[in-house]
Amino acid sequence: MQLNKIHTLEATLELVTGLHIGGSTGEMHIGGIDNSVLKHPYTLEPYIPGSSLKGKMRSLLEWRAGVVGECSGKPVSAQAIKELSGEKKERAERIARLFGLSGDAKDDFIKEIGPTRLSFWDCALKPEWVAQRQAGELLTEAKSENLIDRISGVAQHPRQTERVPAGALFDFKLSFKELDIDTALLDTILQGLKLLELDAIGGSGSRGYGKIKFNQLTLNGEAIDERFATIDPFA
Repeated sequence: MQLNKIHTLEATLELVTGLHIGGSTGEMHIGGIDNSVLKHPYTLEPYIPGSSLKGKMRSLLEWRAGVVGECSGKPVSAQAIKELSGEKKERAERIARLFGLSGDAKDDFIKEIGPTRLSFWDCALKPEWVAQRQAGELLTEAKSENLIDRISGVAQHPRQTERVPAGALFDFKLSFKELDIDTALLDTILQGLKLLELDAIGGSGSRGYGKIKFNQLTLNGEAIDERFATIDPFA
């Protein structure tokens, strides 16, 4: 196994709806935000952790591969892959090659799969988008929520959740190590990105938060928007 090349996928990640990835201010204020978003400790600008994108993309690919049940809800494992067969096993192996496997390094199967090939970088707000904000305009919004009593119709337990607003733009970057010639791996990555677009990232996705879109997607500096547009993760 040899490292032949490191490919780079880059894009502008656009928020279609407000995004909440939880953080902590370390202090509480009466009448303040109940659920704050994660912010950079120096700039205080919200950002999207690479770990959030990686974890959600892997989870969606594992659901698509149909291996979540075999793994009892945990990330796909070497033992689970060994017990699979057919197309399901092929998909699980591609996921393992991209994201890696934990376990005994002396295991021949784990050595055959090799190390993780993907690196997800934290996504910072695009400086151009931040510059367009008017003086004094915040980079986040406070969304009020409550629980409605089904019988009385009265709102209960009001709370405020901080979100990065729809329309915010982030710099997205993903690195892909080419350790072997397998064109299906790149297709799996693109399928994973498409699944992220179809689902959501961050918290409260079932309530409309966290819908995203990848714009101006490039592979090693060359535009692949047209190729990405034809990707069907369920084909």
